Amino acid sequence: MDRLIYTAMTGAKHAFLQQAGVAHNLANASTTGFRAMEHKFRAVPVQGQGAPTRAFVVDASVANDFDQGPLAATGRPLDVAVLGAGWIAVESADGREAYTRAGNLQINANGQLQTASGLNVQGDGGPIAIPPDNNITISPDGTVSVVPLFGTPNNVSVVGRIKLVNPPENELVRGDDGLFRIKSGEPASLDENVRVASETLEGSNVNPVDSMVNMISLARQFEMQIKMLQTADANANKASQILSMNA
Repeated sequence: MDRLIYTAMTGAKHAFLQQAGVAHNLANASTTGFRAMEHKFRAVPVQGQGAPTRAFVVDASVANDFDQGPLAATGRPLDVAVLGAGWIAVESADGREAYTRAGNLQINANGQLQTASGLNVQGDGGPIAIPPDNNITISPDGTVSVVPLFGTPNNVSVVGRIKLVNPPENELVRGDDGLFRIKSGEPASLDENVRVASETLEGSNVNPVDSMVNMISLARQFEMQIKMLQTADANANKASQILSMNA
């Protein structure tokens, strides 16, 4: 009987955890550049004397969906979307290099180019400083140029280049802040092949319809596991009654 309990108990627990992951995806269905998460489970045997026939469910890994999200033209000069594979390098809160697909950039009070969450965008020579009173353009290779609003017209100046990288997907891990980092902790090298589209934003790659269907399926799986536990409890009570009668 305890074989059924092992399977049903751990199955219900991880179905509940997977529901939390799907709910997190749904909550970020409109977040710029968000990458969906997928929980992968597997069954493993219980180790120990007298328990080789018991098995339970474990959360084997949390996978990330790196598919391209939908692109939308915004007409805003500071909006960029990475085309295909690639990432924008930023300086995270702990001072280390991290990577994001959220290209809704902004300029802070000190003139530094930042993400919407206030992280400095990494350039080829460190943070990128934007002089005041200038029109900004970002080219496909990430080069940031400015044209002064006053003075000599069409006087284009390059102020920096956004660091665009493309490390192997299997080396990336998602942090609690939603940013991706390389497992080794080392910064990725600049990739000349990564391109961006200016005045464009990439949306979340979460499919709300698929996520809702998955949520309903997980709810039914959870109910089934709980029903199995109730059945195991009822069977145990019946067995106890039979043994008591025989005694």
